[in-house]
Amino acid sequence: MSETEIEALAAPNEATIAAIADGLIAYNLAASGIPFAPEPLWLVARNHDDAVIGGIKARVAWGWISVEWLWVHEAWRGRRIGAGLLQRAEAEGRTRGCAGVVLDTFSFQAPGFYEKQGYVAFGRLEGLPAGHARIHYAKRL
Repeated sequence: MSETEIEALAAPNEATIAAIADGLIAYNLAASGIPFAPEPLWLVARNHDDAVIGGIKARVAWGWISVEWLWVHEAWRGRRIGAGLLQRAEAEGRTRGCAGVVLDTFSFQAPGFYEKQGYVAFGRLEGLPAGHARIHYAKRL
């Protein structure tokens, strides 16, 4: 029997998650000297009927906003809803003293949209998913 065992888990228990998170957070603090204390940031766009037509899910940590999701309902695309959501995220970042915004998209989603908003690609991974690419963008505030 080996000294270690590696298992694949779809849903680890809370103690396992805490052990990994706590270890990573402690290592990063020791290496960077900066505490990792992410704050959630949600921005929601609604129409006149109060229906959700778009939104951003992001987190603020280490002086940057990391956008995880940006979505606009198909019927509302092309009306600057997405641009408005990004502008609001950037304004939140400035208010919180952030250096910039980082996000990623796929080649079949919205790379041109992000570039029009002043985001600059800093990484591209071809073949994720097959036949496409994942593109990482940043914008300094």
